[in-house]
Amino acid sequence: MFNLVNGDGAGVGSQLSAHPGIDMISFTGSSRAGKLISMAAADTIKRVSLELGGKGANLIFADADDKAVVRGVRHCFQNSGQSCNAPTRMLVEAARYEAAVSEAAREAERTAVDEAMKPGRHIGPVVSQQQYDKIQALIQKGIDEGARLVAGGPGRPEGRNRGYFVRPTVFADVTPEMTIAREEIFGPVLSIMKFGDEAEAERIANDTVYGLTNYVQTGDKARARRLARRLRSGMVEINGTGRGAGAPFGGYRQSGNGREGGLWGLQEFLEVKSVSGWEE
Repeated sequence: MFNLVNGDGAGVGSQLSAHPGIDMISFTGSSRAGKLISMAAADTIKRVSLELGGKGANLIFADADDKAVVRGVRHCFQNSGQSCNAPTRMLVEAARYEAAVSEAAREAERTAVDEAMKPGRHIGPVVSQQQYDKIQALIQKGIDEGARLVAGGPGRPEGRNRGYFVRPTVFADVTPEMTIAREEIFGPVLSIMKFGDEAEAERIANDTVYGLTNYVQTGDKARARRLARRLRSGMVEINGTGRGAGAPFGGYRQSGNGREGGLWGLQEFLEVKSVSGWEE
């Protein structure tokens, strides 16, 4: 049987999370809401599966393929940046850094913004006034904290005087302690950071409370495999290769504690029972 209950998180979600007649809660959304659900579910010791936020790092080494930067920008801006697994932190090896910044800025400027109902290659608005205001505040925070704005910025795109449209935005010279490097923005905003060697790239990538998806772009297969093991995330994508059908989707740390997809997704909804003495 399937029941659809309409309502918001405070009015319905909180009641479902705490109800003794419900054995499990599966939730996709923000880390903030996931924490509240976990606390509400604690009294009944129900199982909780969470797919939460992310702050994905995209590690681009000097030997990465020519399309690595553009691919990373497009993936960051996909769905107007409203994807938990978006590669919103682009980490670039020093030898390729300035070229990557220029390339990312050009790609952002080429990214059209228009109404979602229209056909064509463009991004639409973000979901609400609240989300629009949050994104605008974080863009301004990036400027105030000293990041170098190379594309986009505050306000709506040219020709838009209303609606929740956000300018595709790229910051360079971002440092790990900046707010835009640490908080999930959930909008078309990319932060570019420089690294010197593999160890530094790994350290910066793992310096986050999240751990959903990380990305590695390199022509060195051994390096890619090393980093795939060491990056603290539930998913790692190498050189733009998509994960196969049925691959588990989920993260570490504040990105969640469950998996969706394939066998692992089904197992989240099952309980193990051990029986002895079963005789025909």
